[in-house]
Amino acid sequence: MTNIVKPYGDTLNDGKVQLSFALPVTPDAHGKEAARILILSMGFDEAEITCVRDLGEGFSHFIAYAATSASVDTSKIKVKVVETPVMDMEATDHYVAEHIGRTITVVGACIESDAHTVGIDAIMNMKGYNHRYGLERYQCFNAINMGAQVPSEELLAKAREVKADVVLVSQVVTQKNIHIQNLTRLIELAEAEGLRHKMLFVCGGPRISHELAIELGYDAGFGTGSYSTDVASYIAITLSKKQA
Repeated sequence: MTNIVKPYGDTLNDGKVQLSFALPVTPDAHGKEAARILILSMGFDEAEITCVRDLGEGFSHFIAYAATSASVDTSKIKVKVVETPVMDMEATDHYVAEHIGRTITVVGACIESDAHTVGIDAIMNMKGYNHRYGLERYQCFNAINMGAQVPSEELLAKAREVKADVVLVSQVVTQKNIHIQNLTRLIELAEAEGLRHKMLFVCGGPRISHELAIELGYDAGFGTGSYSTDVASYIAITLSKKQA
C-alpha cells in the first residue's frame, strides 16, 4: 500500500477538501464570487461555495469545497508523542502502589486569564469525561484542582505548599497565542523559584501538542483527544522511573 496520500472526499485520493472562513463581504452573489476567487488563489481547483451565512456588519461566513493536488508521504513523518503505555484507573492505582508506594500529589489549574475549566475538569474532577474518571477518583492521587483564572504565582505557591509531585496546566484560550505566553511565563517562574526540576510540569489544551510542550520547557503535553487515563499513566510511569 502506498505511503503517498491525498485528501479524501468521494473517492480515494480525489483531493477534495472542505474550507470554512469569514470575509468582510456581503452574503450575496458578489460575496460568494469573492470567496471562490480567494480559494482558487490559494492553489485549489474546482472551488464551490455551498453555504453562506450573514455574520452582520458587512461580514459573511462561507463553507466551500475544493480540490488540491497536494499530497503527503506518511512514511517520512516524525512526530514527538507521549510514548508511555496507557492504563485504566485500577491498573494505575495498582502500578503506583507497587512501584512508588505512596500517594502522588497533583496540583492543577487554568492559569492567568483563562476561565475555561472544561479541560482541567475532564482530567481532574471525580466524574471525569467520556467514561473515564478524573484523578480525584484514583486512590493513588491527591488531586488538587484550583480552578480557573489562577495566577501562575498562586499555582506555584500551592505546589510548593503541598510538596506537589506534578503541576497540571490547562490552556483553552489561544487567541494571539496567549496560551504560549502564559505557559512560558509559568515555566520561567518555576525555574526562578527552583521548582522546575523538583516536579513534573504537564500542560494540555486544544492547541497543545507534546512537541510544543517540550519546546516550552514542560515534561509532557496532551492535546485534543487526551483523557485522564493518558495523563495518569504518564505521571505514574514517569515518576516511577525517576524514583528508580
